[in-house]
Amino acid sequence: MKKFILFLCILLASNVAFAADTLEEQNAIQTRIDKVGTDLLNYNKIPKRIVFTYSPKTKKALLSTDKALTKRQVIVYDGLYQHIQTDDELAAMLAREISTAVKSYSGIWGGTLDSVQVALGSKKFETVADKRAVDYMVNAGYSPLALIIYINKTCPQKRMDRFSRHNLTSKRLARIYEYITYKYPQYLNDENYINNEYYQNFLLNSVNNRKLLEDKIQSKSTEEVHYE
Repeated sequence: MKKFILFLCILLASNVAFAADTLEEQNAIQTRIDKVGTDLLNYNKIPKRIVFTYSPKTKKALLSTDKALTKRQVIVYDGLYQHIQTDDELAAMLAREISTAVKSYSGIWGGTLDSVQVALGSKKFETVADKRAVDYMVNAGYSPLALIIYINKTCPQKRMDRFSRHNLTSKRLARIYEYITYKYPQYLNDENYINNEYYQNFLLNSVNNRKLLEDKIQSKSTEEVHYE
């Protein structure tokens, strides 16, 4: 009986210790998210209230207008956070979500209708939001190339986007790369990213699209590139 009680005490103690470690880890993650998120808000002088919440859940609802957009809450799910390795990549994730949250403040009825439109999404808005995220990152001192890495690691490639409200990931990445090339070319020579295996993977799988951009630059064309 005494051995059984001792066993229960040890088991209970180990569970409490595990829970404490888990809580400590979650607090550390939340603190990191708050720091990077607040940097983005402050350096970009965003006059809107946006909060950041870390969630151990791995997925979000397909349409979360009430819980996320209309409340201007950026929810960082564990399933995506697991892909984050650097503060630059975390800034990429948050900048993209901030871009969407800021948009939700416009529109009628306090932004509620516009929030639904943002959640439903569109290819055009997606491109605009990606570019705005690049600006947010640069203004806060983070490398915009991390946005390419983050999307390259987390967004799968569909067969086509003709009937989708989202662009092909390859097209999103190509447009982000083009935007950086024209507006922030100095980042393309960053040795930290030239030697980054994830950025190298993007360069490998974007050869054709980057050739299209090179042709546009050489011809001094102002036409939109039709990326693949």
